[in-house]
Amino acid sequence: MIGGVPDRPPGHRLDVTLPDPALPEDDLPEDDVPALRASGATITPYRDGPLIVRGDFRLLDQDGAEIDPGRNTIALCRCGKSGIKPFCDGTHKRSGFSAPSAPSRPRPAAQILRAARPAEDDD
Repeated sequence: MIGGVPDRPPGHRLDVTLPDPALPEDDLPEDDVPALRASGATITPYRDGPLIVRGDFRLLDQDGAEIDPGRNTIALCRCGKSGIKPFCDGTHKRSGFSAPSAPSRPRPAAQILRAARPAEDDD
Protein backbone atom coordinates (compact mmCIF):
# COMPACT_ATOMS: atom_id res chain seq x y z
CA MET A 1 0.00 0.00 0.00
CA ILE A 2 1.40 3.40 -1.02
CA GLY A 3 0.05 6.50 0.73
CA GLY A 4 -3.21 4.76 1.66
CA VAL A 5 -3.75 3.56 -1.93
CA PRO A 6 -3.73 -0.24 -2.37
CA ASP A 7 -0.95 -1.55 -4.64
CA ARG A 8 -2.19 -2.88 -7.96
CA PRO A 9 -0.30 -4.99 -10.51
CA PRO A 10 0.79 -3.23 -13.73
CA GLY A 11 -2.03 -2.93 -16.24
CA HIS A 12 -4.65 -3.25 -13.50
CA ARG A 13 -7.74 -1.38 -14.77
CA LEU A 14 -9.91 0.81 -12.53
CA ASP A 15 -13.48 1.93 -13.05
CA VAL A 16 -15.33 4.91 -11.62
CA THR A 17 -19.01 4.24 -11.10
CA LEU A 18 -21.85 6.48 -10.03
CA PRO A 19 -24.28 5.41 -7.31
CA ASP A 20 -26.52 2.69 -8.72
CA PRO A 21 -29.98 4.07 -9.53
CA ALA A 22 -32.98 1.78 -9.13
CA LEU A 23 -33.84 2.20 -12.81
CA PRO A 24 -31.86 3.22 -15.88
CA GLU A 25 -32.22 6.94 -16.62
CA ASP A 26 -34.34 6.21 -19.73
CA ASP A 27 -36.94 4.40 -17.56
CA LEU A 28 -37.28 7.15 -14.95
CA PRO A 29 -40.10 9.70 -14.97
CA GLU A 30 -38.82 12.99 -16.44
CA ASP A 31 -39.19 14.69 -13.03
CA ASP A 32 -36.62 12.28 -11.50
CA VAL A 33 -33.87 12.58 -14.13
CA PRO A 34 -32.43 15.95 -12.95
CA ALA A 35 -32.37 14.69 -9.34
CA LEU A 36 -30.49 11.56 -10.43
CA ARG A 37 -27.91 13.63 -12.30
CA ALA A 38 -27.51 16.00 -9.35
CA SER A 39 -26.86 13.13 -6.94
CA GLY A 40 -24.02 11.65 -8.99
CA ALA A 41 -20.49 12.72 -9.74
CA THR A 42 -19.02 15.36 -12.00
CA ILE A 43 -15.84 14.40 -13.86
CA THR A 44 -13.80 17.26 -15.32
CA PRO A 45 -10.73 16.61 -17.48
CA TYR A 46 -8.26 19.44 -16.83
CA ARG A 47 -6.12 20.66 -19.73
CA ASP A 48 -2.68 19.01 -19.50
CA GLY A 49 -3.71 17.50 -16.16
CA PRO A 50 -5.82 14.99 -14.27
CA LEU A 51 -9.47 14.04 -14.22
CA ILE A 52 -11.11 15.79 -11.27
CA VAL A 53 -13.99 13.77 -9.80
CA ARG A 54 -16.42 15.62 -7.50
CA GLY A 55 -19.54 14.43 -5.72
CA ASP A 56 -20.95 11.04 -4.81
CA PHE A 57 -19.04 8.25 -6.54
CA ARG A 58 -17.55 4.83 -5.94
CA LEU A 59 -14.07 3.94 -7.15
CA LEU A 60 -13.70 0.23 -7.95
CA ASP A 61 -10.84 -1.90 -9.23
CA GLN A 62 -11.44 -4.37 -12.06
CA ASP A 63 -12.34 -7.09 -9.56
CA GLY A 64 -15.06 -4.93 -8.01
CA ALA A 65 -13.13 -4.17 -4.82
CA GLU A 66 -13.84 -0.67 -3.60
CA ILE A 67 -10.96 1.79 -3.26
CA ASP A 68 -11.57 4.32 -0.50
CA PRO A 69 -10.55 7.73 -1.87
CA GLY A 70 -10.91 9.35 1.56
CA ARG A 71 -12.75 12.40 0.22
CA ASN A 72 -15.51 13.61 -2.13
CA THR A 73 -13.14 15.30 -4.60
CA ILE A 74 -10.22 13.43 -6.11
CA ALA A 75 -7.77 13.81 -8.98
CA LEU A 76 -7.29 10.74 -11.17
CA CYS A 77 -4.07 10.36 -13.19
CA ARG A 78 -4.37 10.75 -16.97
CA CYS A 79 -0.69 10.76 -17.87
CA GLY A 80 0.09 7.25 -16.59
CA LYS A 81 3.19 8.35 -14.69
CA SER A 82 1.81 8.92 -11.17
CA GLY A 83 3.47 7.04 -8.34
CA ILE A 84 0.13 6.67 -6.56
CA LYS A 85 -2.12 5.48 -9.42
CA PRO A 86 -5.01 5.77 -9.94
CA PHE A 87 -4.59 9.11 -8.15
CA CYS A 88 -2.66 12.06 -9.56
CA ASP A 89 0.56 13.10 -7.82
CA GLY A 90 1.44 16.01 -10.14
CA THR A 91 3.95 14.05 -12.24
CA HIS A 92 2.17 15.22 -15.42
CA LYS A 93 3.77 18.66 -14.92
CA ARG A 94 7.31 17.26 -14.93
CA SER A 95 6.69 14.73 -17.71
CA GLY A 96 5.32 17.22 -20.23
CA PHE A 97 1.93 15.49 -20.49
CA SER A 98 -0.36 17.27 -22.92
CA ALA A 99 -4.09 16.71 -23.43
CA PRO A 100 -7.02 19.03 -24.08
CA SER A 101 -9.85 19.55 -21.63
CA ALA A 102 -12.49 18.73 -24.24
CA PRO A 103 -12.52 16.27 -27.14
CA SER A 104 -11.01 17.64 -30.35
CA ARG A 105 -14.03 16.28 -32.23
CA PRO A 106 -17.44 14.91 -31.20
CA ARG A 107 -17.82 11.21 -30.60
CA PRO A 108 -19.65 9.61 -33.55
CA ALA A 109 -21.98 7.63 -31.29
CA ALA A 110 -23.03 10.80 -29.46
CA GLN A 111 -23.96 12.46 -32.78
CA ILE A 112 -26.01 9.44 -33.84
CA LEU A 113 -27.89 9.36 -30.53
CA ARG A 114 -28.60 13.10 -30.63
CA ALA A 115 -29.90 12.82 -34.19
CA ALA A 116 -32.17 9.90 -33.25
CA ARG A 117 -33.78 11.55 -30.20
CA PRO A 118 -36.03 14.07 -31.99
CA ALA A 119 -37.45 11.26 -34.18
CA GLU A 120 -38.33 9.25 -31.06
CA ASP A 121 -40.16 12.22 -29.52
CA ASP A 122 -42.53 12.44 -32.52
CA ASP A 123 -43.88 8.89 -31.92
